[in-house]
Amino acid sequence: GLKAQTRRQLFQIVGYAEGISYLVLLGIAMPLKYGLGMPEMTHWTGWIHGILFMVYNAAAVYVGYIERWEYPRFMQAFVASVLPFGTFVFDSKLQELEPSET
Repeated sequence: GLKAQTRRQLFQIVGYAEGISYLVLLGIAMPLKYGLGMPEMTHWTGWIHGILFMVYNAAAVYVGYIERWEYPRFMQAFVASVLPFGTFVFDSKLQELEPSET
């Protein structure tokens, strides 16, 4: 398996990518689609975000299993993936809770 620091860094990168893709989808692509009649704006943005959403949740399961997260922490990771800015907040809390493992 991956070392704890590498595992956490990869999870953080995936979380940031997922969070950014969600904000781009909600804050740029959807307003362009519904406000300016540009439906193509959500096609690729939505597709990319969907892939990153699945990768983030799979990574949360992997990291959580390896690091023996309690059930509430798993749920926090999953809830974070559906809230704007959620993955950033979850990463921050994760860093606060377990700084010695990063």
